[in-house]
Amino acid sequence: MHEYEMIVIGSGPSGRRAAIQAAKLGKSVLVIEKGRRVGGVSVHTGTIPSKTLRETVLNLSGWRERGFYGRSYRVKQEIEASDLMMRMHKTLDHEVEVLEHQFHRNAVRTRWGKARFAGPHEIEVTSESGETRVYTAATILIACGTRPFRPDYVPFNGVNVLDSDEIVDLKKLPRSLAVIGAGVIGVEYATIFSALDVAVTLIEPRPTFLDFIDKELIEEFTHDLRDCNVALRLGSAVNSIKLSEAGRPVVALANGRVVQAEMLLFAAGRVGATDALNLEAAGIATDHRGRIAVTPATLQTSVPHIYAAGDVIGFPSLASTSMEQGRVAACHAFGLEPAAPPEFFPYGIYSVPEISTVGMTEEEVRKREIAYECGVARFRETSRGHIMGLNSGMMKMIFSTRTRRLLGVHIVGEGATELIHIGQAVLNLKGTIDYFIENTFNYPTLAEAYKIAGLDAWNRMARPRSAGPLSA
Repeated sequence: MHEYEMIVIGSGPSGRRAAIQAAKLGKSVLVIEKGRRVGGVSVHTGTIPSKTLRETVLNLSGWRERGFYGRSYRVKQEIEASDLMMRMHKTLDHEVEVLEHQFHRNAVRTRWGKARFAGPHEIEVTSESGETRVYTAATILIACGTRPFRPDYVPFNGVNVLDSDEIVDLKKLPRSLAVIGAGVIGVEYATIFSALDVAVTLIEPRPTFLDFIDKELIEEFTHDLRDCNVALRLGSAVNSIKLSEAGRPVVALANGRVVQAEMLLFAAGRVGATDALNLEAAGIATDHRGRIAVTPATLQTSVPHIYAAGDVIGFPSLASTSMEQGRVAACHAFGLEPAAPPEFFPYGIYSVPEISTVGMTEEEVRKREIAYECGVARFRETSRGHIMGLNSGMMKMIFSTRTRRLLGVHIVGEGATELIHIGQAVLNLKGTIDYFIENTFNYPTLAEAYKIAGLDAWNRMARPRSAGPLSA
């Protein structure tokens, strides 16, 4: 007999969802967390802090109102790092309280310390004081998440050369910032600091960035970046990073260019936080980035009673999908077969402006040789956009010309991560262009863009003269 029916390593989105799901099935559950409070990377250094930081910046800088009042408009003239940190810590405290209450309400036990496998069913936990104890469980879920990739050639110092975990604990706002890595994290922080009127240089070795996003959307987003004075340095690798005599980071690029800034954020990837887990004792291997391979449908590792979920298993590495993975793993572990997940899920990038996408990009549609048509709506075409003072923002919808079904929705602009869910619902319910043409949307709202884009696509589609709305 084992002490627990499930042990969960990590209390991030996938870990806490799995623990609560298992507890609701009447199982005894132990969550092991190496931090001092529950929540994992998502609550303490990742999702919640970065999104709170973004919202605080947009509010205090008056960024949303500059369309009306000009670029010099500010809600608070002198914004300090302490202004940003105050709201963030308040939000984090609330998130932790909610999680602790959920664990208590569902009788989920927690232990603080570093976990490592002592065997396939045994987890050794070492507390901060050095005390060690072994716990056993019939089922184990690895939900330890990831940590920033920190190569040796980067002179991290915790002051002005930082990784993406350290950036959320700023002591002083820089006047200039260089960001290495134009992935989701790098782009988000580059645009957040740009909204504070920090001079930002975004460096990416590849000639393109965010390649999983529709290219037309990236073109629009790139225009927004340049309009906000973000300097893009694409297509050139980093040769070296050194500190000048004045202590400022200096980045030498392979093409001969040099980027100097007051602060450097290195955001070129993350690695699975698995190196200290002693996975060999359980018979589990990882790839070169410390990630664990699983069976997608069940989240089982190569050892059937050991599951893994969340960022540690790789793409898509979203808090939303991680939560669902944790629930699926717990259900499968205790004999329930959850329904197959919907075909499409939304992807949200909390940059300034936001990007959100669901379904196929135009490039994917072309690759599959599907006959299609696109419809585009500009936010400035909507009354709500005028009310909000929006000068940018667009929605792109892709439809099959044969079946009229919606194939993809791609949005860049204010509220994109909220608006996308209408498209997600229609897409997963196999809806057609007719939904957007025939239905009524609240007026004035940005959601009207769905109707505008739908009509734009309808006007471009070949059809009998009698088909569709006469006024389109």
